[in-house]
Amino acid sequence: MRMSVLPVGVLLTILSFSSGLKAQQDTLQQLPEVVVQSYYSKASLQRVPTAVSILLPADMQLQQGVSLLPAMNTVPGIRMEERSPGSYRLSIRGSLLRSPFGIRNIKIYADDIPLTDAGGNTYLNLIDADAVSRAEILKGPDGSLFGANSGGVVRLDLFPPPADTHHLQVNLQGGSYGLFHGSAAWQQQWKNYQVQVFQGYQRADGYRQNTAMKRSYTQTAQRWEYKPGYALKLLAFYSDLSYRTPGGLTLAQSEANPRAARPGTPATPGAVAQKAGIYNRTFQGGLVHEAQFTPRLQHVLSVFGANTHFENPFITNYEARDENTAGFRTYLQWTNDPRRTSLFQWKWLNGAEWQQTTTDVINYGNKQGKRDTVIAADKLKASQYFFFTRFQANVQAFTFEAAASLNYYGYSYNSNGHTKIKFTPQLMPRFSLSYLFTPQLTGRVTVSRGYSPPATAEVRASDNVINTALQPETGWNYEAGVRAASRHHTATIDAAFFYYKMQNAIVLRQHDSGEEFFTNAGGVQQKGIEVQGMWWLMKPRTGGVLRGIRWQEGYTLSDFQFNHYVSADGKDYSRNSLTGVPQHVLVSSLLWQFPAAVSLYAQHTFTSSIPLNDANSVFAGGYHLLQANVSWKLPLRSRCSISVRAGADNLLNVNYSLGNDLNAFGGRYYNPAPGRNYFGGISMQL
Repeated sequence: MRMSVLPVGVLLTILSFSSGLKAQQDTLQQLPEVVVQSYYSKASLQRVPTAVSILLPADMQLQQGVSLLPAMNTVPGIRMEERSPGSYRLSIRGSLLRSPFGIRNIKIYADDIPLTDAGGNTYLNLIDADAVSRAEILKGPDGSLFGANSGGVVRLDLFPPPADTHHLQVNLQGGSYGLFHGSAAWQQQWKNYQVQVFQGYQRADGYRQNTAMKRSYTQTAQRWEYKPGYALKLLAFYSDLSYRTPGGLTLAQSEANPRAARPGTPATPGAVAQKAGIYNRTFQGGLVHEAQFTPRLQHVLSVFGANTHFENPFITNYEARDENTAGFRTYLQWTNDPRRTSLFQWKWLNGAEWQQTTTDVINYGNKQGKRDTVIAADKLKASQYFFFTRFQANVQAFTFEAAASLNYYGYSYNSNGHTKIKFTPQLMPRFSLSYLFTPQLTGRVTVSRGYSPPATAEVRASDNVINTALQPETGWNYEAGVRAASRHHTATIDAAFFYYKMQNAIVLRQHDSGEEFFTNAGGVQQKGIEVQGMWWLMKPRTGGVLRGIRWQEGYTLSDFQFNHYVSADGKDYSRNSLTGVPQHVLVSSLLWQFPAAVSLYAQHTFTSSIPLNDANSVFAGGYHLLQANVSWKLPLRSRCSISVRAGADNLLNVNYSLGNDLNAFGGRYYNPAPGRNYFGGISMQL
């Protein structure tokens, strides 16, 4: 089903104006200002001189709730995909190019604890979405505090806010295709000690064959301020995740039966016969010590570790991995005297981070989902450490940042882990400048360098060959932007224009058997525009039939092309569009608020066509998605708060693939997504 972007967007706009224009001046209530925390000092988003997007709890509550995917995809420049329940991919500014399985090019943190291991892998699907209260996305290369990355940084807030009158929250949700999600979080504050215990469970049968998913997630977060200015924090979680993987289909197969799993051939069995899937049991935890020595000097130290047992019965083999990660992170921050008012305000932060991940991996033959004889066995040890510094100064209307990290990365391999590969240390500088034209209007420019070494899952891909020729990606990013807000924050707009020139881009290829390997593809030119705007057409008020109307738009233009890319078989792909990246994405949404705490939310997403191979000979067609939900907070006169909600996704019943297999052998590119589906849930706070 194909249709123009314009009619749905215009319709939503007309409905918004006709409903809310008359009442938009009924109140002068000032809405709260958004604050950025990722640079370890709270700052107004208006003055931050880099590209930052923030997902607040209210933003996440508008979405379905069982996954971070719907909320993440409202952010320009972000694309999160789901090939089947539990099988997620996340990219920032085109990093899906090397993300056929997992997450690459991006560093993800929970507070001061990295969720990305030393080998560059992140198991984001382990986290229960209800455990995430807030997310900050730093777009573009940012090694100033976070080390090697070329896509950006995501900081998830898994620490609960200080306990309020509600100490227990229970969420239950069900939906189409056997979906069930439940979570319970209890928190308590005793003077200077805060504790939270969280338990989540999720299951789904999935839309296609061989897509059943289960996850049990347990988390505790604790904070003890043992004396004023000195605190010790603990974050630990255990996740037991399993899901089946249906595999890609050809276009003909997906049109004939989109719910089918990858069928067998005379040469190889299918996904159902081999019981293809993922099994991941991970324990991860960390301790963070915060010390405010003086009003001007702060020190933070975190130590962390993780243990993962991972199994992947695949079409051609059965892989089992045991991974162990250990590391620490520390920094000192100096500031000018906060007790004095000065035209020149500054902060200077210096620190270091070290990580090491050891992986023991064995590949067996796959005999209908059971291990057979050993095919290959290796031991890999990835080590990375970096030193970072960041200086920020505010001089009247100017904000200036100069930051850099010096990154060291290497790995060793073979059965004893003694063959070593070390990459040349890389400096990642970043310079940013913003100017506050008025209290509501800011312009900014940024120059930064990206660096991303190959992940261990790329060095040793599913073909079981250790590829020592694979080189890191590097490049320079040039960016300009503008951020504006109305006086009472009832309207905001954030626009970014960037040009990133990458060298040694890492791309996915497949053997005839379907096993993956990676290679460097030369250069990539990434020119893009990201715009996000919000407008309260009717500011929240306490009277009337309509209590508030919010309109939000997000637009992403990704003009990404290969530059000087000649494949191993001599084919020239230079000037082709970047594989897996749509050129246009438009997300439009409306939120209506009614009496009795009833709200209605509708969202439309347009995604343009997507190149599925480096040759640009096959494209997935553009598509439109429409979703809506309604929620109601019951009018109870007690400490208990109960909300119910119901909604539907893909209301237009569009046939599309959310999570394509790039450069797939035999044309098996497509992973059909569900058609029209429904969900409902209840949330209780005590």
